Amino acid sequence: MSLKLYNTLTGKKEDFIPLKDRQVGMYVCGPTVYNFFHIGNARPFLVFEVFRRYLKYKGYDVKYVSNFTDIDDKVINKARELGTTYLEVARKFIKEYFQDADYLNIGRADVYPRATEHIAEIIELIKKLEDKGYTYVAEGDVFFNVNRFKEYGKLSKQNLDEIQIGARIEVDERKKNPYDFVLWKQAKEGEPKWDSPWGAGRPGWHIECSAMSTKYLGESIDIHAGGEDLIFPHHENEIAQSEAASGKVFAKYWMHNGYLKMDNKKMSKSLGNILTVRELSQKYDGSVMRHFLLSAHYRSPLNYSLEQIEQSQRSMETLSNTVYNLNFILEKSQLNHTVDIKSKKLTKIVGQMKEKFINAMDDDFNTPVALSTLFLLAKEANVYLNETGSKNKETVEQVLQFYEEFGTGILGLKYFSQLIESEQILREEIEELITEREAARKNRDWKTADQIRNKLNNMGIIIEDTIEGVRWKKS
Repeated sequence: MSLKLYNTLTGKKEDFIPLKDRQVGMYVCGPTVYNFFHIGNARPFLVFEVFRRYLKYKGYDVKYVSNFTDIDDKVINKARELGTTYLEVARKFIKEYFQDADYLNIGRADVYPRATEHIAEIIELIKKLEDKGYTYVAEGDVFFNVNRFKEYGKLSKQNLDEIQIGARIEVDERKKNPYDFVLWKQAKEGEPKWDSPWGAGRPGWHIECSAMSTKYLGESIDIHAGGEDLIFPHHENEIAQSEAASGKVFAKYWMHNGYLKMDNKKMSKSLGNILTVRELSQKYDGSVMRHFLLSAHYRSPLNYSLEQIEQSQRSMETLSNTVYNLNFILEKSQLNHTVDIKSKKLTKIVGQMKEKFINAMDDDFNTPVALSTLFLLAKEANVYLNETGSKNKETVEQVLQFYEEFGTGILGLKYFSQLIESEQILREEIEELITEREAARKNRDWKTADQIRNKLNNMGIIIEDTIEGVRWKKS
């Protein structure tokens, strides 16, 4: 099965064929850095980085670019609120972004361009549009004239006459067409500004992505991605200005993830239901959040609720315990190299799960089905481990390799540590207590053995007596 992805531009699944052999240029719209990002923002940052991982697994050479919008009304207003500069606000929240991204195990992009570091490229692009007759100046602001770009609206496929002006489109009496958008804003008193052929000012939001994408990936790229809310007007405007300037197709494939809701309600400041990733990091492991965000197909809506996140917590405990049990057997037991019927069966299931995982990801990155293979294998692996008799070393290693290669390598899941670092419980202390308990049991000192078990339980550690020895895990 060839890799297929859903292209918002054409409205259908298509075979993925890069513009240049096995090289892929991928641009994902990043955050406006004026605050901590919330769980809805996290979804595109995470899912499209997973797709980058899978493309690399398939042998593609991927250049992944994700921008920071570091000059914007929100950034400027935040600076005023904090009594500082826009540079300090951007610097602070870029740092906070990386902390939260690391918590979620979102891999680093190859390039993180910032709008303010690409003013020259932005001005050059606007001049090119001006030379081709796509712009006009009104009271110092430079606007893009959408009437000059005949294909405007081809991405969103909306009846532009029916879009509510003032909702997604800024009302401005100076515009020739309500859908015209600003490329360069004249400087206002007290705001950051840069010199330009049209006077001192700063770039509009849409133009920055086109300029930075072109610089790092070329005039035509393979994949442009972001949240569903960016289809119109942001991505529609990117297409218009980029293709008007270059005369080439801007992006071959457009990918957009669905909305995330809170308890079946749209997240909004007015409802007070904005939940930041930073808040969640105080309560849950990052892999719990990854599991939740990958548990629905990326194009489907996803609903956050306490019940959903607790289910993801239990799911990650299941996977973590399975991986721990496999590693325990590998380290503590005398494994053989005999391929018996049970080992053959589990090895065959590993192959089946690998095939199912790849088929799911080849089908427009179906992460829920891909995730399911980890749990189907966990069920079979635990049956194998709990059966009497010696275990095959190669079989156990193959199962562990599956969890490492597909669960961690592609889906980015990290299985829970067996140490509770926040409580400073050290492996040596746990192992020492287990050794003391074993000695007490051999001496038939059941009272001491029970006291040690209770102490471990109070530390949040559960111990299991198995035929291979004592196993322990977090409660």
